[in-house]
Amino acid sequence: MSIIRSNPKHIDLGFLSGPRSRWKEFRSAFDIAREFIYGFRKLHFVGPCVTFFGSARFKEDHPYYEVGRELARRVGRVGFTIMTGGGPGIMEAANRGARDVGARSVGCNIVLPHEQYANPYLDVSLTFERFFVRKVLLLKYSICFVVMPGGAGTLDELFETVTLIQTGKVKNFPILLYGKDYWAPMLQQLDRMIAEGTIGKKELEFVFVADSVEEATTLLQDRLVVMWQEARRRKDSPKWWFLEDRVNGKLSRK
Repeated sequence: MSIIRSNPKHIDLGFLSGPRSRWKEFRSAFDIAREFIYGFRKLHFVGPCVTFFGSARFKEDHPYYEVGRELARRVGRVGFTIMTGGGPGIMEAANRGARDVGARSVGCNIVLPHEQYANPYLDVSLTFERFFVRKVLLLKYSICFVVMPGGAGTLDELFETVTLIQTGKVKNFPILLYGKDYWAPMLQQLDRMIAEGTIGKKELEFVFVADSVEEATTLLQDRLVVMWQEARRRKDSPKWWFLEDRVNGKLSRK
């Protein structure tokens, strides 16, 4: 399913520009709630998911692209849904890896001034206007993050999740960073923060670093088995009163 929510020309640039009329603020609150409901409804049955983050700028011939694809293959083979931001680069690589092994592939895209296209390897494709709605949904339906090398957006997603885990808003949620050299400066900064007492070492026990597909697989496998069992115990089933049904073994909504 592919649903486009908005056009880049219609991005609400006034929302973060300070107070507006009460009517405009009400409309924004309503639109935000509508985006969340849209996401809740479309993603309710997709999990358990492992979400991949990383740069949209890596092309198919980049080594990180192939690593992301292979990691997604291994995670998808176990039975997890692969979720990404739905765009190109590492996101495409992970969704493509899911498609390679018949795992479900999900993308939560974002409307941008220069529109980010949805990659062609998605079974479920959603598009959101607001980054914060999208980030909540990427976290809500995932039990683990794989963070490949990326830019500001990747760091934003990483540190927001670290903050949620550190402050107890999310528990038992592993984060795998791939690429020791790439993440070395950031890890040095985290060590400095630990030394200065601004963050506790125990608060980062959920972050793991790998430098090969095999190492990443070893770090993930035991944790994913436990989280899979927990997620399956919580799994819901379609309800006719929500107009939910199964067609050819896949969920659809009338």
